[in-house]
Amino acid sequence: MGNTRYFLAILLALFCAALLVPTTGHVASVPILLTKPNSTRALAVESVTRLTEPFAPTADIPFSADNRTRVMLFANDLSLAASETAADVTAAAEDGNHLIYPLTVEYVGSVSGATGVTAVIVRLNDNLGDVGDVLVGITLHGATSNRVRVGIGHVGGGPPDDVVPPQRTPDLGAGASLHGKQLFPSDNAWNEDISNALVDPNSDNIIAGIGLTTGLHPDFGTVWNGAPNGIPYIVVPGNQATVPINFTAFGSQSDPGPYPVPTGAPIEGGPNATGDRHVLVIDRDNWQLYEMYRAFPINNGASWNADSGAVFDLNSNALRPAGWTSADAAGLPIFPGLVRYDEVFEQQEIKHAIRFTAQITRRAYVAPARHWASSNTSVDRPPMGMRVRLKASVDISGFSPAMQVILRALKKYGLILADNGSNWFISGAPDPRWDDDELNTLKNIKGSQFEVVKMTNIVTP
Repeated sequence: MGNTRYFLAILLALFCAALLVPTTGHVASVPILLTKPNSTRALAVESVTRLTEPFAPTADIPFSADNRTRVMLFANDLSLAASETAADVTAAAEDGNHLIYPLTVEYVGSVSGATGVTAVIVRLNDNLGDVGDVLVGITLHGATSNRVRVGIGHVGGGPPDDVVPPQRTPDLGAGASLHGKQLFPSDNAWNEDISNALVDPNSDNIIAGIGLTTGLHPDFGTVWNGAPNGIPYIVVPGNQATVPINFTAFGSQSDPGPYPVPTGAPIEGGPNATGDRHVLVIDRDNWQLYEMYRAFPINNGASWNADSGAVFDLNSNALRPAGWTSADAAGLPIFPGLVRYDEVFEQQEIKHAIRFTAQITRRAYVAPARHWASSNTSVDRPPMGMRVRLKASVDISGFSPAMQVILRALKKYGLILADNGSNWFISGAPDPRWDDDELNTLKNIKGSQFEVVKMTNIVTP
């Protein structure tokens, strides 16, 4: 199966846009079969040729002792105990006449390079002919997965879809996986595809001001200066106890507490940091985001002092009041713009814009930003909220698959200017599993390879 796993990694990279799990709550013990985007159609291939559906039910493909067709499906939340084998997993298909066909599960194993993804190889039933779409589900320990559509012989027809089962709930804890759950509605600016947007007429001058030969800099990774490198976050349940927040600088532009900040919540730069000291908390059950800037715990976190703070409803497109800051200079949320390990390696796709900084910004902002942080009025300097993208012509094929995930996002969703800082620094969350040497290959991307997306309604004082 080693060769199979190698090709599975390639397959999942090709289908990175298609890794989709169903929508709403989750039971951890229930396997979840992966489907293509906005569809119940399985993410599946013929297990030897790697061809996609429709599958011929009696193809002449050598596999073990016979030539019957095997189909490879992909699942989350499916792992066998040490004493279990593929025989402990069962599978069945239902056709358009509501006939049920048992399928033989011949292999269950992890997919190299895709954390949490399991490959499941099923052998088609001998009585299956050219029936078209069937619904396939798998069962382990009495728990049956969602059923996914697979075309046998041809695509089409078949039974109606089942009610869509629940989506995986984000995990709890520092740096926890969100399992693909989207931040903000699909039409939110952070989630906007700007790959075909017009280029700003002043793009060349603005890019030159940030730095044509300056390399992209991943401002995140494993450890730097003895602390986790990046902007950390923690996911908490809806019943997390709240604590008072005392704002020490921008209280009039801050959302009042209390905030659900747990004891020991990670602080950017570590507990002894002297920099921005951001603290980000995601309430996974109420889908709320709490962010603080220059945050200091009092009495082991019984309360906090912070320069500023902001609360965002992750189900809403509402912006902060015009002219207000947040925990970020631009008045934007920070968390939606971070590069996260779970996106790159679990989802294999970043589906949002990425936060970045520039050394000299303009005294102006453009939506979705709400605040500036500069006295410079030059039109050749970038306003907060400005969006840039990696040019479509930039060849990213020489980068590792993981770095290509990031670079594809820079082409499709771009960067949003959120704060003053070093030029072309992009933000991410720390994680001990990052490969810092791999991240540093991003520095080969230069400022000259970016362009500014056309800006309208720039707000100036």
